[in-house]
Amino acid sequence: MFSKILIANRGEIALRVLRACKELGIQTVAVHSTADQNAMHVRLADESVCVGPPPSRDSYLNIHQIVAACEITGADAVHPGYGFLSENAKFAEILEAHGLTFIGPTSEHIRIMGDKITAKKTAEALGIPVVPGSDGEVTDEVDAARIAAEIGYPVLIKATAGGGGRGMKVARTAAELSEAMSTARTEAGAAFGNDSVYLEKYLGKPRHIEIQVLGDGEGNAIHLGERDCSLQRRHQKVWEEANSPALNADARARIGSICAEAMAKLKYRGAGTVEFLYENGEFYFIEMNTRLQVEHPITEAITGIDLVHEQIRVASGGGLSVRQEDVRFSGHAIECRINAEDPRTFVPSPGQVTHYHTPGGLGVRVDSAVYQGYSIPPYYDSLIGKLIVHGRTRVECMMRLKRALDEFVVDGIKTTIPLFRELLDNPDIANGEYDIHWLESFLRENS
Repeated sequence: MFSKILIANRGEIALRVLRACKELGIQTVAVHSTADQNAMHVRLADESVCVGPPPSRDSYLNIHQIVAACEITGADAVHPGYGFLSENAKFAEILEAHGLTFIGPTSEHIRIMGDKITAKKTAEALGIPVVPGSDGEVTDEVDAARIAAEIGYPVLIKATAGGGGRGMKVARTAAELSEAMSTARTEAGAAFGNDSVYLEKYLGKPRHIEIQVLGDGEGNAIHLGERDCSLQRRHQKVWEEANSPALNADARARIGSICAEAMAKLKYRGAGTVEFLYENGEFYFIEMNTRLQVEHPITEAITGIDLVHEQIRVASGGGLSVRQEDVRFSGHAIECRINAEDPRTFVPSPGQVTHYHTPGGLGVRVDSAVYQGYSIPPYYDSLIGKLIVHGRTRVECMMRLKRALDEFVVDGIKTTIPLFRELLDNPDIANGEYDIHWLESFLRENS
């Protein structure tokens, strides 16, 4: 087991990893920008190192500073959390070259899954069902028109690199294809420095289903069921559930087994998530995230398995602590992402938190690095916390969530808490009848 882990992240995920390290008896090092010098993870870590000024590129994305922090403190491993450097193959390689362990998959697997075209080809070769589309990058509009006609409109033009909805455009007819490709390329080039795109069949009303996997890197892998992440705004997840209201036990076991077998063949190491669009009983692979997900706590709630513990255990050479037959699903869990944003316009709302009170009670968990008096900086993602609720049934879970939201107090800034209270009163949400377009339609109708 490692003696000291450097946590190359900030906010609630840095605190989440820190807690897991403490439970395992591992010393911790927090890195931080000058804007985060009073952050909770900095206060609670055994050691801390400032790695630069507020902009992420000069601090949390500054590989040389983070490696130097490892050398200064004697850390022997790095946990990247999610975002920032968590899916940076070069970072993983540099750590290895310095004799440090990257708590995550190999740089090769990060690179394979980081390019959407390569990821799709790899998934298909491993037996994972994929969305019909081009075999690779599309550069010629004549080829694009031919492929679109073969798979049928509407089609989705997607950037081969990056994510978060950037570089994605829909062409509903042949007349829209040229402009959609041009716009997608422009967005992709500006966001990722890579303007290559490919085509996929655009599904009308799919759900977003993702499968949590764990592998030991030696050819053993398991799945921990699915999460339904269909409630999204601009391709950003807002509310997640486990298990999905749309799947039954047979569908869950079928797609879970496919993913676990694929990861075993790949000799995948650590935690990962295989993401699908699900429509009319069929799964279509869209991408794989080679890291811990923001929504991992709901999987922990229904399985009782600590995913960060497993990440650390596998990275240290200890293998998985559970077998597939040991995994049991219990009850239902929902996560609401609490953002420092206006709940209607979603404009960021940084500032000082004047009053802060989190809900409690059976089945309620809050992952947050916020405290009363803390000033939320304007430089980073607006996520300030996650409310995770677990119940024996989905109905019980929903009622518990409603109660927990009523107890949650965050004053001094605007948050998305009112949005979740509103969603809980909607019959579609109560019945679990929604798809990836539902939330944006709801927001337009109620603006």
